[in-house]
Amino acid sequence: MLIETETTPNPATLKFLPGRMVMEAGTRDFATPEEAEQSPLAEALFGLGDVTGVFFGRDFVSVTAGPGTDWRDLKPDVLSILLDHFTAQMPLFRAASAGFAVPPADEVLTDDPADAEIVAQIRELIETRVRPAVANDGGDIVYRGFDKGKVYLQLQGACAGCPSSSATLKNGIEQLLRHYVPEVIEVRAV
Repeated sequence: MLIETETTPNPATLKFLPGRMVMEAGTRDFATPEEAEQSPLAEALFGLGDVTGVFFGRDFVSVTAGPGTDWRDLKPDVLSILLDHFTAQMPLFRAASAGFAVPPADEVLTDDPADAEIVAQIRELIETRVRPAVANDGGDIVYRGFDKGKVYLQLQGACAGCPSSSATLKNGIEQLLRHYVPEVIEVRAV
């Protein structure tokens, strides 16, 4: 089995492509070792000590290294864990945990029903235009709400903490949404 790697715009994160499906649907972001306890693979990666984030996409795993970590030292260990996991066809999640994280209530706005048409346009643009581009960079973007012209989005995987994430939000996503949905005045990260 060959696992390819790709760099991402976030220098702390590498994208690993095992050549097979990782998540059948959705994505999953692990920001702490405690969250990683739900997945044997994420837990093993955090167990390396230098890993500060793990993200599962449809056909990739993004791994974020801690400050001062040299990828030349960490990459062989990550590859070994991924190779062992996928070769043995081990489960991605423990039986008691779900594949999808349910966002805490304080991270999701309740959209005004009067904005339903606007929200539908925003969600469609995010699904068809934004998420595929962000996935190419080893991450994901999740809609969190729309309120008084402001769109709230959550960056995950390689995109969370990326030095260029604020530029991506303001110069890319915000401009795209404002162009197609005039009611959008700003995009904010949560």
